[in-house]
Amino acid sequence: MSVNAEHVDSLKRRSLGSDTYTLDTPVPGISRRPWSGFRNISGILFKLKNHPGAIVGGFVILAYVICAVFAPYIAPHSPGEVALAKRFVPPVIGSINPLGTDQLGRDILSRIIYGARVSILVGVLTVAISMVIGVGLGLIAGYYQGSFDKIMSRFTDLLLAFPYLIFVIGAMSVLGPGFWNLILALCFKGWVEFYRLSRAEVMSQKASEYVEAARALGRTDGAIMISEILPNIIHSILVLGTLRMGNMIVMESSLSFLGLGVPPSIPAWGSMVSDGRRYMLNAWWVATLPGLALVVLVLAINLVGEGLRDVLDPRLKEN
Repeated sequence: MSVNAEHVDSLKRRSLGSDTYTLDTPVPGISRRPWSGFRNISGILFKLKNHPGAIVGGFVILAYVICAVFAPYIAPHSPGEVALAKRFVPPVIGSINPLGTDQLGRDILSRIIYGARVSILVGVLTVAISMVIGVGLGLIAGYYQGSFDKIMSRFTDLLLAFPYLIFVIGAMSVLGPGFWNLILALCFKGWVEFYRLSRAEVMSQKASEYVEAARALGRTDGAIMISEILPNIIHSILVLGTLRMGNMIVMESSLSFLGLGVPPSIPAWGSMVSDGRRYMLNAWWVATLPGLALVVLVLAINLVGEGLRDVLDPRLKEN
């Protein structure tokens, strides 16, 4: 869709006469998409009140985050405190070990609280790094296309040919266990979905009227991508990031279950499930309770992601 020549000339005259003119100024015939980017956070939170599942999920996530941040003050015991005389104490509400103890007499509740630190930190860091890499490359490839776009598309197709878990297991086998090695292994393929989404969104947006108007005003390509296109595609990226965070947490737990995640000295839900699976018949709580904590957190994240999708996806509003 092309911009009327009279409006373009008007935009050029305004840009020459005023250094402070921006495309936010309403111009007849040239309109931006209704999404206004980063300034609608309060509006998003207000609209989420109509999604009870997202509200419940948000409170659950907030509770997990508080436990993770203030773990030293909330946990009743040290997560690595060994007490062989208290091995396999069953859960008793109101006791000094309300969720019981494991095979070494360590407090299950304390280890679950500290394990939330690992899962949340891995989920946030992995999604944030993958989002920055994927969206940055997607903006460039979708806007310029050409040879760079072809090379990146073939490379992403190659990465997508490998199942995610098998790919990460192979990467961790090479890198070795460790927190930052885990982040690196998850990010090595995690950016692909953000790249493909942002590339497709940019290709659909770069021919819009507000982008052509920005070019008419003499804006640089970088300014157009960051200030004009990105705020109009950020809603899809946020929804994808929220949903993928739960997936990354499950991946971290799977790797810890296999002994390829964080070191055994660091409490992690996956390694706790792995340690307790051999005692399921006699001490079910050792493996069941950390697994339940993982399920509740991932479910809460997915509920928030579904709520954000309903609020932010304009295609759902049109249906």
